[in-house]
Amino acid sequence: MLTTERQSIIVDLLKEKQTVTIQDMIEATEASESTIRRDLTEMEKKKLLKRIHGGATWTEQKIREMSVLEKSTKNLQDKKRIAQYAASLVEEGDCVFLDAGTTTYQMIPYLKHKDVVVVTNGLNLVERLMEHEITAYLTGGKMKAKTSAVVGTQTINSIKSYRFDKCFLGVNGFDITYGYTTPDPEEASIKQTARSYALKAYALADPSKAGKVNFAKICELNEATLITGSLPKEILQKLDAMKTIEVIQT
Repeated sequence: MLTTERQSIIVDLLKEKQTVTIQDMIEATEASESTIRRDLTEMEKKKLLKRIHGGATWTEQKIREMSVLEKSTKNLQDKKRIAQYAASLVEEGDCVFLDAGTTTYQMIPYLKHKDVVVVTNGLNLVERLMEHEITAYLTGGKMKAKTSAVVGTQTINSIKSYRFDKCFLGVNGFDITYGYTTPDPEEASIKQTARSYALKAYALADPSKAGKVNFAKICELNEATLITGSLPKEILQKLDAMKTIEVIQT
């Protein structure tokens, strides 16, 4: 079993039971005690859990996913500014991937009069794309109700059949050390795949995502241009100091 799969099982146990013993983790993963202890050490360093005697307790904010409804009302004005700027980067004739998300959703009205083709795994984007008469393709895969995303192996294989000029990814956190992250490993895999099949990748994140680390890593900060709002001076200085990171503030 891969490390990511094993750690995902541990997270599921923590979400279900709040506190889990090492023995429970061994039985669930069929891994050795030494392997589980290494996993717990690594996951605690990432602040994904807190180790206790004989087991671990969960750290909710790293693995909790908000629903589309919850996310759509948070930092809405920032999201609209970010979305408008992101849409301005799309050129006539582009083929683009729009990730499932509430900021990518806000991009759609600004694409209305452009001759573009959109591929998306966002169920929440479909009706709005149709409303604005934008040529669009929806990936296959498993429908995930909470985030209105389509995920899974079918989704990844569908994305691999396209080549994108640009892709726009929603992220739940960005951090200099841990890069772009999201709570769900399946959604992280979708974002990773779309990025690798695009000539240019953009991560859309309002300033509230700065310094936040979630369970599943998408990529390093320098592997996608960050489009965000006005950042605190100390965070901006750290990003500027890393010359390979491209940041656009709206």
